[in-house]
Amino acid sequence: MKKLKLYLDTSVISHLDAFDTPEKQFDTLALWDDIIAEVYDVYLSYIVFAELDQCSEEKQEILEQYLSQIQYNEIEESDEITTLANEFIKFGTLKQKNYDDAQHIASAMFAECDVLISWNFKHMVNHKTINGIKIVSAITKYKDVSIYTPTMLVEGDDDDDI
Repeated sequence: MKKLKLYLDTSVISHLDAFDTPEKQFDTLALWDDIIAEVYDVYLSYIVFAELDQCSEEKQEILEQYLSQIQYNEIEESDEITTLANEFIKFGTLKQKNYDDAQHIASAMFAECDVLISWNFKHMVNHKTINGIKIVSAITKYKDVSIYTPTMLVEGDDDDDI
């Protein structure tokens, strides 16, 4: 069976060490266990690493330890990603001030990921953005990407409900 290709945005990685939101941290760690077990093919972009560089040194060290536990593909910055991110701004899916989020979505689409995983409800895991992705996908050569929270993947793994 083909593995799902997951793009993890920075909010997911950050919630590995988010004791102030235990429910989100629990589900993120459950997903992380599946990622360690290589249930999914994982993709991270240059924008993830740029955003992680803005964390405190202590948090960076903790998150780097987590990242060292997994196999992932790194998406490098490119003109295609920039052009695609600008389409999300052009069509009003996201505002210019949220350009980093547009780059996350563009990176996931560029890498042909199946799902973008995020805890960012304000700019990504919402109806407007999901519809905007479908519109931009329809006018470009890129397939759309679904947007889920970690909970949406880990809840589907519970066989006790059958």
